[in-house]
Amino acid sequence: MAVTNAEIITMEQLKLLEEGVLHYTGRKIKGINLAGEECEIDEIQPLHTYAKWKSMGYRVKKGEKAIAKFSIWKYTNRKPKDEEEVQQQGRGYCFMKMSAFFTDTQVEKIEE
Repeated sequence: MAVTNAEIITMEQLKLLEEGVLHYTGRKIKGINLAGEECEIDEIQPLHTYAKWKSMGYRVKKGEKAIAKFSIWKYTNRKPKDEEEVQQQGRGYCFMKMSAFFTDTQVEKIEE
């Protein structure tokens, strides 16, 4: 079973937090732990690709470099170049692609 992009990004966030690259925001997230009990956990800085930040109405500040680069799933309707790391999804395919990630401190809201 393949790991989702959300799971890949969360695992990378935890690694970057451990390395001191990312930090906690100071906010809490409500959730349910493995025992089925409600709990609160510290929120980690958001980590998104350039395209995701853009879709959310932000742009990466001039001169900022990616805080991390790692592979996530990318969907395409085109035929794959090779069958390695490919999963068929309906008529298209998913493949692993190296992507650059930025934090909330590296972006600014796009003014309308």
